[in-house]
Amino acid sequence: MADHDGYPKAQITRRTLTTGALFGALSIGTNMFRVAGASPVAAPAVPAGAGAPTGPDWGLTKFLDPLRVPPVIRPRERDLELHMRRTEVQLHSQLPPTTVWAFDGEFPGPTIDVRSGKELRVEWFNDIEGRMPLVAVQAPAPANPTNTPGYRDATGAPLAGHTIIDGVADLPSWTITHLHGAPNDGASDGWPHNGVLKGSSQLTRFRNRQPSTALFYHDHSMAITRYTFHTGLTGMYLIRDDEEKALRLPCGDREIPLLLCDRNFDTDPATGGLTGQLLFKIPAVPYDGALVPAGFTGPFNTVNGTIWPHLDVRAQWYRFRLLNVSNGRIYTLNLADDAGRSHNDAISVIGTDGGLLPAPAPVPAGGLTIAPAERLDLLVDFSKLQGMNVRLTDARTAAGPTEPDLMQFRVADKPVTDPFRLPAKLSPSYVRLQHGTTVPEDHDHVWVGLVMSKKGHPEMWELEEVDSDPGGPGVIQLVDPGTGATRTFRRRDSMFDDTVGIYIDHGRWAIWNFIHVGPLGPVHPMHVHLARFQALFRRNFTTTWDLPTERTTKPISGITDDPLAKHEEGWKDTFLVNRGQWVAVAGKFEGGTGEYVYHCHVGDHEDDGMMRPFVVHPPEVAKFHEHHGHGMGM
Repeated sequence: MADHDGYPKAQITRRTLTTGALFGALSIGTNMFRVAGASPVAAPAVPAGAGAPTGPDWGLTKFLDPLRVPPVIRPRERDLELHMRRTEVQLHSQLPPTTVWAFDGEFPGPTIDVRSGKELRVEWFNDIEGRMPLVAVQAPAPANPTNTPGYRDATGAPLAGHTIIDGVADLPSWTITHLHGAPNDGASDGWPHNGVLKGSSQLTRFRNRQPSTALFYHDHSMAITRYTFHTGLTGMYLIRDDEEKALRLPCGDREIPLLLCDRNFDTDPATGGLTGQLLFKIPAVPYDGALVPAGFTGPFNTVNGTIWPHLDVRAQWYRFRLLNVSNGRIYTLNLADDAGRSHNDAISVIGTDGGLLPAPAPVPAGGLTIAPAERLDLLVDFSKLQGMNVRLTDARTAAGPTEPDLMQFRVADKPVTDPFRLPAKLSPSYVRLQHGTTVPEDHDHVWVGLVMSKKGHPEMWELEEVDSDPGGPGVIQLVDPGTGATRTFRRRDSMFDDTVGIYIDHGRWAIWNFIHVGPLGPVHPMHVHLARFQALFRRNFTTTWDLPTERTTKPISGITDDPLAKHEEGWKDTFLVNRGQWVAVAGKFEGGTGEYVYHCHVGDHEDDGMMRPFVVHPPEVAKFHEHHGHGMGM
């Protein structure tokens, strides 16, 4: 018997949304509920062995497999154990099994479902046998697209220019789990250097003192997160409270997590067929006479670990908890029928990373963009789509080499009485932050420059404001649109192991300013640990950044506001910063103390240096702590 929070009152609930006998045919080994999921994307042919399947599906039937739903753990006690293991999953029923590392042998890991304010202590056991279960390869771009399967020719030799990334195959299982979006003490936050080897465990204390929301847990081990994350070490963590319960939102089998991520596979040199072996193939981009490694994107998208799944739904309201757990792929999501007509009017956004919105928000024109680590809480009214097949699609791949379809919803033709009605208001406790009112005048400022260095490498600079241009590299100037004054910032620190420069008193507000000077380089989803934030503004500008001198040639001016969509005003912990944008976010640093990190949530970027530490400590202690803090001020 279920309560209205969503799931039956058993400690572990395993759900697989399938149709009868097909579920049995897709069972793997002794674990009938192993999570597979997703949707592949179109990939052009790669020079593999004779007989290689070509075209967008690579021999995989679209929408063949049912969506799998991760098992749910609702802890009845204060303590919980999760065991990381090496296991095999089947990401498509026409693929051979894929070896992954996974929490409790599930990819994605079990959904942990808890009550707000109820403490949970989790011990994360590293029981992973063997070495890294993926092949990591660097390939030249654009001559040989890296979003295609395989890297070897018919003889088994690497294709021209393709090289194995040295050392990845030798990596042991060294893990440290972080609960993303949670206000925990530093000791339980998952400090990247504090990884444990096989046979050891990590003990964390989660007080869950926050409103209802969707968090997620994942490995955060220093310098290798891009690989451990890719092997499957991630899962969702839901927090419930009375405010959410009062809304009587769709629950049970009508509340479904959707974890999106992309993957690539090796191919058999003799046949060219997909082997199921994870392939982490990245491009090497020519720049200034050298090849610069870029980030991973894969030709196959998965939803809950299955390529191109389908889901049978009734003509009722459903709630979907979306999470992007890709290494670097950004999705722009739309709901479309087989004729390509949009049905985004059936979708209402009711929450983001940090919890419920004040009122339902529509899907913006063009779709819902979700970057790595971002979450979206969606309600879909399938009564508007009765008897139809509709697809969740990605607009960002529609014009590219990958398949835009992610999954299919098959809406029953039979009408159903549904007592749920979309409420006009959602979160009475929500307050829209305003500088000078809900964000007090007495607060800290942190300035971070997102740059492309003269070596063609994305970097993250902590900045300090100075009175005048000191000359030389490492300088960013801009004309403040509010005052018209020229503001000058110089680089202070950039590498992870540089001196800690950001110190924030516990309980104090801080506004973080991310300035992506571009014009080259990728976009960055920026994540700050411990606090939840609201975006105050997003501003666009034409950059004056000069790569050879690593500075602006003149102050950036003509800065204009780029209005936020209604759902972008919600509480969040991860913010997408595009090239030529200045994004300011405000948060109060409470709920924990210690040393934390902030970083770009593209795995390749955070591992390659786009991560820095900061400290939150009691203000009484700060009086006695001499340090070289910088970057903060009015």
